[in-house]
Amino acid sequence: MIGKLILEDGSVFQGMLASGTTAVGEVVFNTGMTGYQEVLTDPSYCGQIVTMTYPLIGNYGVANIFEQARQSFVCGFVVSELCGKPSNWQAEDSLVSYLKSRNIPCIYGVDTRAITRRIRSHGTMKGVIVPADAPASEVSALFDMPPSIEVVEEVTTKEVYRMPNSGPRIAVMDFGIKRNILNSMAKAGCDLTVVPAHTPAQEILALNPDGIFLSNGPGDPKDAPVATVRELIGKKPIFGICLGHQLLALAFGGNTYKLKFGHRGSNHPVKDLSTGRVYITSQNHGYAIEEESLAGLDVTVTHRAVNDGTIEGIRHNCLPVFSVQYHPEAAPGPDDNTYLFEEFMKLLNKETSRAGRN
Repeated sequence: MIGKLILEDGSVFQGMLASGTTAVGEVVFNTGMTGYQEVLTDPSYCGQIVTMTYPLIGNYGVANIFEQARQSFVCGFVVSELCGKPSNWQAEDSLVSYLKSRNIPCIYGVDTRAITRRIRSHGTMKGVIVPADAPASEVSALFDMPPSIEVVEEVTTKEVYRMPNSGPRIAVMDFGIKRNILNSMAKAGCDLTVVPAHTPAQEILALNPDGIFLSNGPGDPKDAPVATVRELIGKKPIFGICLGHQLLALAFGGNTYKLKFGHRGSNHPVKDLSTGRVYITSQNHGYAIEEESLAGLDVTVTHRAVNDGTIEGIRHNCLPVFSVQYHPEAAPGPDDNTYLFEEFMKLLNKETSRAGRN
């Protein structure tokens, strides 16, 4: 079936629909050459139509081991060439079948380079995926749909669950956490208790954790539970990534702003300001910390994006609290930054030794 992607500025990109369903959401682009299944199941994309800039998508199929959440939360998927016959020893199914079985709207055979250039020039914007013969009234009605601000509540776990281990006890605030982040912390030896995003600070502290982890997640950080994070600061060591990083900045008294088109991909260079080393990172965020808002706060910027200079890491000068904007577990992406989980473990061990706790 012939379909089209329409952006809110009136741009139209025609292609073929992998299924007959329509989609509406914020249109963003991801520059990764691999990892399309991880992208589809990353909860941070909730409410968004994702355009893959790499032209050939689906060539190595799909497999359960690449799933990052209980389901896909993307609103739609846009690719140039959709491979229907994958070749990979791990493949359990084709991406085409995967999209259809999960009812994920997908348009392919479109000029994704042109879409990306449009977004880079004019900024992220709303878009719809519809059949080519969709009436104007239907398209207008889709554009009139208000965006959801409850995206964190949509993706968070519905109940508390535990991943037992022999190491430090970590309370994980799930704002839309990826499976491989949990696996990376478990591999580092952490005993994890994952709680829903709306869990009050008192209930989290009642778990008597050695530390607290603030996960990645979708949406505007100002719509997430900033007050809860503020209550937790100073009570336990805290490590935040992505949305958790932005929430810490807001809780400290800083501010965040929306980027023109965000950082999404597995090839973003970030500089560690303490060593001068540049790491290649996996990222997925549309907001960043406002530089001026940190002035006067007891916080040090630890990492910066090489491409645009935005803040990629902060650390409190006195409290055992730090965060990074990128995804150190890198699913998909390079594993340059898994050392951050080890840094968190060292911080936890230092704090528990100081408190005289076994």
